[in-house]
Amino acid sequence: MNNVATANPQFEIRNSQMPNPLSKLVNPRYPATALGFEKGIATMVQLERGRGGACSLRRAATVALPDSLIRPSFEEPNISDPAELTVALRELATSAGLLKQKKWSVALPDAASRTLILTLESAPASRAELEEVLTWKMERGFGVPLDELSISRERLQADSQGRDRYLVVATPDAILSEYESALHSLGWRAGLIVPRHIGEGQWLTLNGAAGDALLLSSSEKAFTAVVFRGKQPLIIRTVTCDAHECEDELHRLLLFYRDRRGGESEQAAQLSRMLIVGGLITKARAGEIVGETLGTSLRPLDAQDVGLQLTTRELSFDAIAAPAGLATLSWQ
Repeated sequence: MNNVATANPQFEIRNSQMPNPLSKLVNPRYPATALGFEKGIATMVQLERGRGGACSLRRAATVALPDSLIRPSFEEPNISDPAELTVALRELATSAGLLKQKKWSVALPDAASRTLILTLESAPASRAELEEVLTWKMERGFGVPLDELSISRERLQADSQGRDRYLVVATPDAILSEYESALHSLGWRAGLIVPRHIGEGQWLTLNGAAGDALLLSSSEKAFTAVVFRGKQPLIIRTVTCDAHECEDELHRLLLFYRDRRGGESEQAAQLSRMLIVGGLITKARAGEIVGETLGTSLRPLDAQDVGLQLTTRELSFDAIAAPAGLATLSWQ
């Protein structure tokens, strides 16, 4: 492995139910160190908290990986050569000065997991009926037997019609084991393993800003869009598409959001912030599509806007946004 970019400034689960970062009750003490995986790259960060809610990189590094080493998928094995990945992670941790760190939060490629918001059409008569309805919806939504998945579940605020909603995140057990084995080979342990967009979304919910917020997180042939209201997701969509198709898909999603807002009260929040991560749709073009569809002019947020101080231009916010977002959970 090579092409390691680092920042070392001098400053004065595996669980059968994955912990959900939206709930402090599950495990409020996450580490300030996090690791992110994506096709062609792995990233490590350690954050420290500053004044006024800001934070900065205490240590960080990225390493370029062969495109064939991590092939993000929900249905197929992700890691083609575990030994090669172990070597890359050791080199990455050494360059970042984090080799002795044992506890990590981990951001997986979005394609390795699936996230749904389940809405109940009517209130269940009993706990058993609730579990039956949710199980049925998850089986349809995830498309694989539930006993092959690690699933986290979080109850959300009811929608504008008073219907109960649940956020569910699933990753195949076999795929989780691949990433966990890579960490275990170095004596590391992951207390939190979640899809990339959950880490990136922390930057839009960190300081509780008013109004709705849009996260658009893209990879090679797909994007995940999340609309947040307050600290909770209102809409989540993952779309597989080629670059020339993604603009139309984003436009459709924004139309859905606009129509949904049309059925809400006049006091309902409006889209006021936008974070664009990844290059499938450029930040400028995404802003144009938002303006054309919603009639509002928004500038995509950068690291400084969300309270992260980058100390070097060698590290892009896009590369570290997911693991760094998970690292902020250490003080939430």
